[in-house]
Amino acid sequence: MACLARLVPLLSLCCLAACGDVAKLAVSAGSGAHPELPAPVESVVPTVNIAPAKGWPRGATPQPAAGLAVKAFAADLDHPRWLLVLPNGDVLVAETGAPPRSEGARGPRGWVMNLMMTRAGARAPSANRITLLRDTDADGVADMRSVLLEGLNSPFGMALVGTTLYVANSDAVLGFPYASGDTRITTPATKLVDLPAGPINHHWTKNLIASADGKQLFVTVGSNSNVGERGMSVENERAAIWVIDIQSATHRVFAGGLRNPNGLAWEPGTGALWTVVNERDELGSDLVPDYLTSVRDGGFYGWPYSYYGQHIDQRVEAPAPDLVAVAIVPDYALGPHTASLGLTSTVGSALPAPYTNGMFIGQHGSWNRKPHSGYKVIFVPFANGKPSSNAPLDVLTGFLSDDGKAYGRPVGVVIDNRGALLVADDVGDVVWRVSPLR
Repeated sequence: MACLARLVPLLSLCCLAACGDVAKLAVSAGSGAHPELPAPVESVVPTVNIAPAKGWPRGATPQPAAGLAVKAFAADLDHPRWLLVLPNGDVLVAETGAPPRSEGARGPRGWVMNLMMTRAGARAPSANRITLLRDTDADGVADMRSVLLEGLNSPFGMALVGTTLYVANSDAVLGFPYASGDTRITTPATKLVDLPAGPINHHWTKNLIASADGKQLFVTVGSNSNVGERGMSVENERAAIWVIDIQSATHRVFAGGLRNPNGLAWEPGTGALWTVVNERDELGSDLVPDYLTSVRDGGFYGWPYSYYGQHIDQRVEAPAPDLVAVAIVPDYALGPHTASLGLTSTVGSALPAPYTNGMFIGQHGSWNRKPHSGYKVIFVPFANGKPSSNAPLDVLTGFLSDDGKAYGRPVGVVIDNRGALLVADDVGDVVWRVSPLR
C-alpha cells in the first residue's frame, strides 16, 4: 500500500504533464502591437509544462545579447523577487515567496497543480525580508549585505518617498523611516492601507511605484482566480491598479480588468504609467498573450469577461456586455504565457543601442504552454512614448537547460546608479548585473 501511495502522485503528475495541446504558433506571432489570437482550445485537463527548478551549475551564467556582459551582482540569496535602487546606490532585494494558504485549488487537479508548482520552485517558505546590497568598490559585485527589514509578510514592491520607505506586503502597504546609508531598520512599521488578501490570495504579489511629486502610490492587486471561477465577490477591488493618497491614506481603483499586473514604470517622455500584465490561462498554448500597456485613469482592460478588447471569454458564467464594450486593447503583446513580471524604463541606463529608449521586461516563464515561453529578459524599443518595434529584443537568455529544466527564472529588473541592468533570479537565487561589453 505504501508503494501504491507513492506511485499515485507520480502517475497523476505524469498524466497531467502529458495532456494538453501543443502551440501551433511561434511566440513571436503572439507579440507586438497586433498579435495573432487564434480560436481558444479548451480541455478538461489544462496544458501543464513546468520547467523543474534546477539552479545554476557552478560558473554558469545567462547568455547576454551581443555588446553586453553579465555577472552575478549577488548570489546565495533566498528567492530574490523584486529590486529597488536607492539614491545612494544601495540595492534592496525582496527575498520572498507566497504566504501560507488555508484555501486554494481543491480536488485532484488542485493537488497536482500544487505539486507542479513545488517542482517549479514556487512553494518554498518565504524568507519575508528585505536585504540591502552595497558595492563599496564599484566593481559591479556587492561586497556588503545586511538585513534591512525582516519579519514581513511576503513583501514585494518597494518605493522610497522622502524619508519613508514603503513596502507592499501581500496584505498591506507599510511605511518605515529611512535615512540615507541605513543598513538596518528596527522601528516598527506604520500601516498606510490594507490590501486585499485573505485565505486564498491567489495572486499575492503587490507592487508599488510613487508618483513624481511623491504624493501618491500606485499599487498592483492581482485577481483571486483565473477567470472569476470563485465568483466575483472575492474579486472586490482586485485585478486592478490602485492609487493611494499618502497624506489621507485613502485609495481608489485607478484602472481595472487587469488580471495580474506586476511591473510598473513611468514613461519619461509622456509621464504615462505603464504596466505588464499576466493574462488568463487554460485557453491553449497560443492564448492569451501577456502584455505591456499604458494605464488610463478609469480604464477597464477586460478581465475576466474578455481579452484583448472584445474577445469574449465564454467560460465566465455572468457576462458583462457593457464592460466588454469599453474594454481597452492593450498596447503591446509579450507572447502567450511568458509570465512577464519585471518592468523598468531605460532612464539612467548606460546600455548601448539598441537598448537606449524603451522598457526592459523580466519574463518569469510559462507553465501552461508547450513548448516553453518566456524564461528571459527582453527589451521593447519605444519612440514618441509608444512601442516602436513589432518584435521585442532578447537581452538575457539561457535560463533553461537543453532538457527543459530551469537554471533560473528572471523576475524584477531595475537600472543601478551606474547604468547597468540588475535582474532578480528567484530560482538561481542570484541578482545578475548586465552592463556594456568592455
